[in-house]
Amino acid sequence: MKTTKFSTLEVSNPYQHVLLITLNRPEYSNAFNTVMAQEIIDLFESLSLQTLGNRTVVLTGKGEKAFCAGGDLKERRGMSDQEWSAQHLIFERMIRSILDCPIPSIGAINGVAFGGGCELAAALDFIYCSDNAKFAQTETKIGIIPGAGGTQTLSRAVGERRAKEIIFSGLPFGARDAEKWGLVNSVFASGKLLEEVLSIAKIISKNAPVAVKQAKQAIHRGLQLSIRDGLAFEIEAYNRTIPTRDRREGVNAFNEKRIPIFKGN
Repeated sequence: MKTTKFSTLEVSNPYQHVLLITLNRPEYSNAFNTVMAQEIIDLFESLSLQTLGNRTVVLTGKGEKAFCAGGDLKERRGMSDQEWSAQHLIFERMIRSILDCPIPSIGAINGVAFGGGCELAAALDFIYCSDNAKFAQTETKIGIIPGAGGTQTLSRAVGERRAKEIIFSGLPFGARDAEKWGLVNSVFASGKLLEEVLSIAKIISKNAPVAVKQAKQAIHRGLQLSIRDGLAFEIEAYNRTIPTRDRREGVNAFNEKRIPIFKGN
């Protein structure tokens, strides 16, 4: 990927085909302000246009204290209703850009993920967290509700009843509860988290890129449909993999007892 300078994000390729994005406002617990939200939009929307060799995205936060403390309330203090709404349109677009990312997105949640930070985590395809991570949807404590997808993505991850408890109460919950409830896939020691997440990202990135993209589409969009419509969409996604060179390479490599080399076409 071409190197682009961001003021609130660190972007790197620690391994071939793996893009690592680090929220970089540690002095504000990596809370997103207008600038960070716009930079996330720019980065994820560019991936929707052209992945530039990236096959997996990993999102984490700078430091060991916080993944993301949500929207920057210091920036929002004193905003008029109109200014608040205008800024929130940017936050909404930020979440949509992540949800619409064509390649797998994985979270390495390295600390606090409160409010919009929890929503940011829930918008990813799946997440891992450190054993010191804490989550909360705190919006009802300041007079609003989750407005960056939280009522939808969190409910899909943990179920309606648990999501209601989390959102209505605003109470924090830890890494083990997040894992037990289905928000987090696995919990790792803080010092091992990023290593473990990058390891699974590398495994995914070695699989056929077209197949992985189509599987992501089939799962995500299929869950919004009836089972019969979901099956029909699955076959559409499946059929897009048949004419690819990667499909032929995968079958040939299996029969030749070698590791396939996928090109993404």
